[in-house]
Amino acid sequence: MRQVAQNFKTGLVTVEDVPAPRLQPGCVVVRNEWSLVSAGTERSKIDLGRKSMIGKAQARPDLVRQVLDKVRTEGIASTVATVRTKLDSLSPLGYSCAGEVQAVAADVRGFEVGDRVACAGAEHAFHAGVVCVPQNLCAHIPEAVTTEQAAYTTLGCVAMQGVRQADVTLGDRVLVVGLGLLGQLAVQMLKAAGCSVAGADVGARQIELSRVSGCDLAVEASDPGAAGHLMEFTAGSGFDAVVITAASDSNAPFLLAGEVARDRARIVLVGVVPIDIPRSPYYEKDLSVHLSRSYGPGRYDPSYELHGHDYPIGYVRWTEQRNMEGFLELLRTGAVKVEHLTTHRFDIERASEAYDLLATGSEPYMGLLLRYPSEEAKRHEQAVNPAGGTGRRGMILVGAGNFASRVLIPGIKAAGILGLDAVVSAHGLSAVDAARKFGFAAAESDPALAFGRPGVGAAVIATRHDSHAELVLEALRAGLDVFVEKPLCLRSDELPAIVAAQQDAGRLCMVGFNRRFAPTTAELRDLRLRHPGPAQILIRVNAGAIPRESWIQDSRIGGGRIVGEVCHFLDLAIYLSGSRVARVSAAGCTGAEISPELQDSLSVLLAHSDGSVSTIVYTAQGDTRLPKERIELFAGGEAGVIEDFRETALYARGRVSRVRSRGQDKGHRAELAAFSRAVADGSEVELVSFEDCVHSTMVTFAVVEALRTGSAIDMTEYAESVLGSERA
Repeated sequence: MRQVAQNFKTGLVTVEDVPAPRLQPGCVVVRNEWSLVSAGTERSKIDLGRKSMIGKAQARPDLVRQVLDKVRTEGIASTVATVRTKLDSLSPLGYSCAGEVQAVAADVRGFEVGDRVACAGAEHAFHAGVVCVPQNLCAHIPEAVTTEQAAYTTLGCVAMQGVRQADVTLGDRVLVVGLGLLGQLAVQMLKAAGCSVAGADVGARQIELSRVSGCDLAVEASDPGAAGHLMEFTAGSGFDAVVITAASDSNAPFLLAGEVARDRARIVLVGVVPIDIPRSPYYEKDLSVHLSRSYGPGRYDPSYELHGHDYPIGYVRWTEQRNMEGFLELLRTGAVKVEHLTTHRFDIERASEAYDLLATGSEPYMGLLLRYPSEEAKRHEQAVNPAGGTGRRGMILVGAGNFASRVLIPGIKAAGILGLDAVVSAHGLSAVDAARKFGFAAAESDPALAFGRPGVGAAVIATRHDSHAELVLEALRAGLDVFVEKPLCLRSDELPAIVAAQQDAGRLCMVGFNRRFAPTTAELRDLRLRHPGPAQILIRVNAGAIPRESWIQDSRIGGGRIVGEVCHFLDLAIYLSGSRVARVSAAGCTGAEISPELQDSLSVLLAHSDGSVSTIVYTAQGDTRLPKERIELFAGGEAGVIEDFRETALYARGRVSRVRSRGQDKGHRAELAAFSRAVADGSEVELVSFEDCVHSTMVTFAVVEALRTGSAIDMTEYAESVLGSERA
């Protein structure tokens, strides 16, 4: 299929051949017929992409701060590599489209194949021939509404939410500042609500068009007499509400709103304007300012958008989806019209022309629509580089995100053993991007198709955590050796099937516990081997806080930081001690209101079977300037300390020796080289076995269980409860 993408580094917009997205749980797959280019949001993204690096930094100081924080915690080299990868990646464009349902997930209700739907969401409703969209971001198109009209639905919802925030009633006088697409739609909705509506803009064409949309009065915002004309419209009383839909670098819309609003009026910001509010008029008139959040309640809530949990209508009348349905009903009745707003239509192949028009303003425009020929639905697969394969045993990469692009692919390429056969991603675009950058022979969106390719020997899985178990099972059953970035699985009940599949297949299955392979770890391991008696291990991880809204903190997708990150350090403690864990205790300090699996500040005590003891302190409460990871090992009168995987200090016989790495090295390349060699010659990986990976995974789940019960967990009993007595 064809999809519109932008290279953020250069700002260049291209139309790419990518695999169609595969159906995801809770979603429907839709063949697009039309999509709408957002003249505001997407123009801002295009403008930012075309800026120099200095210009990007000036425009997005928030991203600069993130980069500086990453430098402090991970160093310059790692940060530079991450930023380069991010900048040089293809980014999808679009968030408002309409078409026909092609497939429906088993857990979705209310949609069937053949339904016509409008779709929303910057993470889903792309400018692409086929899209995969969660059910709560889709709405049925009434019979009297065309898919071309329905392509406006997302923009309509943004305007509608702004109107709702204005809390207008029949007969209110309302001013709309900014008469672009959002403003034109807002004007029509306000008229449908029985309001008297005035508009203001700096463009003569927008002012003229607003009269077609129903404005009772439209003025040139920069006209010195504009405020006077507007006050005359209200008979000197001022406006009951002002809806700002403008996109501007100036706070002029707030200045105008404060001047013409009545006492205790509502000012609603829908557009993008600096929130620089003059105190005097807003204070003296007791004005209230409201920010309208996107399409309505549910936006940015993963439970609603991704997991399909609706809000009860008795408590939340207008959600995102109900706003979509409401806008489509306005189209059906003719209360809102969009035909006069459409100025340009482009076939998908000519999408770059639409974005050039946005960037240059070479001719007047308003609504820009992209059209998708019906044959788009048939283009599901694309060999990106058919000649790119090698005679070596092939490798499939599933998941082409930042970590895979920055760490896994370069590590496998550096080993020079496995051929890069195919790369897979759910939406396809990132797979095409990775295929071109790194030389994969093909890009796919369906891992099952990739696993069945001839000559493939291994699968590397780097997707979000909730898909690991299923993909590991698929790959093992396809007869492939498997490397899965931690965790092996998200829940303990997924583990027995993986163990059984590995035993049946007899294939290598390795988890990305890379710190075993770090050169600094080797120094401590040597110290441990010199003193086989019980040892003490102390691991402190200053992990830093991440937002509760992050997918990692979603128990159904990321599983929380214990399963997703603490597992690394549990495995490292087990490796350094050289013995299995007999008993697990844990205590969290982030409050009882946080579920055990989502605790991110905790202490863990591991009692090993040889008498060794490991203590792990993992915290999200520290300062980022403190180095992230410190590992200490005490055995036989000696001690060793790893400082952030840059240096090892060894203390013995009253002397200190230091071994420094060339920069931070957490063992990724050595780990991937070991996996590649094992795939090539059918051997085992020396530093980690499948049994090691299973044990470390069970210990991780036991930590969560210890937090849940408040009791120490006996690992023999726990292993039997998870795997059964035969496999434990």
